[in-house]
Amino acid sequence: MLIVNVIGLGLIGLIIWWFWLYKPKAMQIKEAVSDNEITIVVEDGVYQPANISLNENSAIRLRFIRKDASPCASTVLFPDLDVSAELPLDKPFIVTLPTMKKGEYSFHCQMKMYNGSIVVK
Repeated sequence: MLIVNVIGLGLIGLIIWWFWLYKPKAMQIKEAVSDNEITIVVEDGVYQPANISLNENSAIRLRFIRKDASPCASTVLFPDLDVSAELPLDKPFIVTLPTMKKGEYSFHCQMKMYNGSIVVK
């Protein structure tokens, strides 16, 4: 009985870490990148890359490629920028974001299971 409880608590901890605490390294967008475009793959419950860093007053184009067929992965929301998009399955879809001031802008699916952020320096 004790072993089952310990395993259960371990699995709960793993779920909390995976969905809410895990933060992959940020990908820095440099001026040399053509059109400030980056490809984000939506697969296996994550955006890859999930954290993007760029300079202030830079517009960015995000090319989403959705490989996950789950309904949660079909929508991406940028609440601070009032932008949302429906992502087609296995086809690239470009979301163009306006220039942004310094700060952190989150993006996620409608259920907040997929999470990402854009940090503007």
